[in-house]
Amino acid sequence: MIKNITNVRGIKCWGAHTGVKSMRRDLAIIYSEVPAAAAAVFTQNKVRAEPVEISEQNVSNLQAQVIVCNAGNANACTGEQGRAGAEAMMKVTAELLNIPEDDVIIASTGLIGEPFPTNDVVNGIRENIHKLSDDPKAGSFVANAILTTDTFAKEGFVEFEHDGKTINMGGVAKGSGMIHPNMATMLNFIVTDLNIEKTLLDKALRYCVDRTFNMITVDGDTSTNDMVAILANGMADNRKINDESDPGYRLFRDKLLELMTHLAKLIVSDGEGASKFIEYKVTKARTEEIARKLVRAISDSTLVKTAMFGRDPNWGRIIAACGNSGVNFNYKKVNLSIGDAEHLVQVLEKGQPLPIDKNYIKKLLRESQIRIILEVNTGKEEGVGWGSDLTTDYVLFNSVYTT
Repeated sequence: MIKNITNVRGIKCWGAHTGVKSMRRDLAIIYSEVPAAAAAVFTQNKVRAEPVEISEQNVSNLQAQVIVCNAGNANACTGEQGRAGAEAMMKVTAELLNIPEDDVIIASTGLIGEPFPTNDVVNGIRENIHKLSDDPKAGSFVANAILTTDTFAKEGFVEFEHDGKTINMGGVAKGSGMIHPNMATMLNFIVTDLNIEKTLLDKALRYCVDRTFNMITVDGDTSTNDMVAILANGMADNRKINDESDPGYRLFRDKLLELMTHLAKLIVSDGEGASKFIEYKVTKARTEEIARKLVRAISDSTLVKTAMFGRDPNWGRIIAACGNSGVNFNYKKVNLSIGDAEHLVQVLEKGQPLPIDKNYIKKLLRESQIRIILEVNTGKEEGVGWGSDLTTDYVLFNSVYTT
């Protein structure tokens, strides 16, 4: 069986159906047997769900022991009733596990503005918390219990050697629509048994979020509920990583980046109505930040997304998007290539259009995997991001989302 979060030492979990959703699991609990170093980043949308407000406060001390998440209701724009419901989730979980309330991270996903089903969620926690298990099927239950419009569960696992110990790290994610993370309805929960100092865990998470979940887009809408959280419980019993200069820190960060890249790509590949997975790469930029801003400008462009859907080799939209990126961009220096996963066609060289076979490019753009590569030619840094096309199916689906 493929490894998942239950293969991390000291992690138990469960995913259950409480009745909030009619046919699917809708409650996930991920529990560490010991208090863990914790870090999290949250949505930068000014409209923030109640669990985001509570969890941000709770994780401010960089410690937690459990993550509990409901699906089917976002608990956003729900007023005092929603706040009380979020607090009830936190309180009952802490009470049943006999841990401090501020060691609880809570999350929600689903419709915005609907009254929060407090009784269903709280009763679900009471009925299921004794089922916490390290059986691999429990990890799969969790991955399924956090889904909303997703068409498949999103899981990942990596392991590596450090200080003579095997370090395990697993994660689950959800997201299909309203995907335009800016950290910080996208959620990602990661657990590891690595022993690492809290502030270094926080630093590594933020570094990786900037290069993974902050580099994906489906529809350009930042959710009220975006959250990426990690628990590191130290049960691998390695010598604690206390310094950024420790080779173990860089190794961990690289492996965390690998895991989060995998999960981020799964989210994009499940974009609502999407027919294409698009990788955007900007190379030879003066700074990595500039490269990432250019990637975001291209991948966020509605005109670029629709061109990819229509298999239209209208590369001018890509260059125009770069000009709106807010960075110093000189199109007269750039090279641009587009194509599928195996073939690229250069359409621009140092700002000069090249003769191209548009019919051949249209043929390449029929594929489900597309690449766009821009060489800025002002430095040595690069950035990579991922997105989907914008389809008629997306418009149809979201025009009747609640009905």
